[in-house]
Amino acid sequence: MSNNLTIRLAKEVADIEAAGTFKKERVITSAQGPTITVAAQSVLNFCANNYLGLSNHPEVVQAAKATLDSHGFGLSSVRFICGTQDIHKELERTISSFHSTDDTILFPSCFDANAGLFEALLNNEDAVISDELNHASIIDGIRLCKAERHRFKHMDLTDLEEKLKATQHCRTRLIATDGAFSMDGDIINSTLGKALGGGTGGYTTGRQAVVDILRQRARPYLFSNSVAPAVVGASLKVFELLTRTSEYVDTIRRNTHRFRDAMTKAGFTLTGQRDHPIVAVMVGDARLASTLADNMLKHGIYVIGFSFPVVPKGKARIRVQISAAHTTEDVDRCVEAFVAGGKALNILS
Repeated sequence: MSNNLTIRLAKEVADIEAAGTFKKERVITSAQGPTITVAAQSVLNFCANNYLGLSNHPEVVQAAKATLDSHGFGLSSVRFICGTQDIHKELERTISSFHSTDDTILFPSCFDANAGLFEALLNNEDAVISDELNHASIIDGIRLCKAERHRFKHMDLTDLEEKLKATQHCRTRLIATDGAFSMDGDIINSTLGKALGGGTGGYTTGRQAVVDILRQRARPYLFSNSVAPAVVGASLKVFELLTRTSEYVDTIRRNTHRFRDAMTKAGFTLTGQRDHPIVAVMVGDARLASTLADNMLKHGIYVIGFSFPVVPKGKARIRVQISAAHTTEDVDRCVEAFVAGGKALNILS
């Protein structure tokens, strides 16, 4: 490797550190859950995608163990060669039933699902129109296709209509929006790596013709190993739990309302709707957000500051993620730590 390259990269890393946007990985020495162990300290976890509290649910863990015994650790193959087991087809049918769609195709991750979708469905005769705040995986997936690319202002239907008028000459126009903004759509790309157990894996579910062409053309599907059997078995248990009771959804809604209402009353600026468990606590300055997150950890609350390039410059924030596994006491402790940290750093008066 060229010395010039390593010198340049080292300088870029130093610049990131100087800007206060260097990302450090804290090491967790426990299972995922509402309480975790970080640096030999037991802390409340408010930064996981474990929205329904199922990542370490006993039935989910047991299902993974049982599937390891019955179907092995891995398949060492892509799906169309010798990487499709009965449980893969069962999970695809289960997801289709859950979403009331024709069929489903599994991917190693939702990033892969988004990477494979647009290139397989669209070419230079088509157009894709994307919300400007879409997830990075959607943006990268769109970049891989040859269709015309247009962005509309965040959740601005008037601007979207203008983009639709400007692309009337195209054969097919596909509108792409993040599920955090809208839950309606003809094609749904989603993940098994967040609320649905938090392992790995993603999927596309929709009409039969869409899924059929993805099985033939989606490169991440054709050239990646199958989702591991233990993940498939655990995911089947997750969907069983969700169809058995609304307890997990009801609890996260109550916890989210409690947190948002208390933080707003304390004087913090939050983004998102009242029902949404992803809560951005706006700070503005990147270094201030990082300092607040560090102070929160000292108070036993694990949260992370987000800054450029993950979010726009000048819009640094603490992203809080509520879980159904949190108790009301956990939520109240988090609010109390935010108030103490906000006052210490003059974020609150």
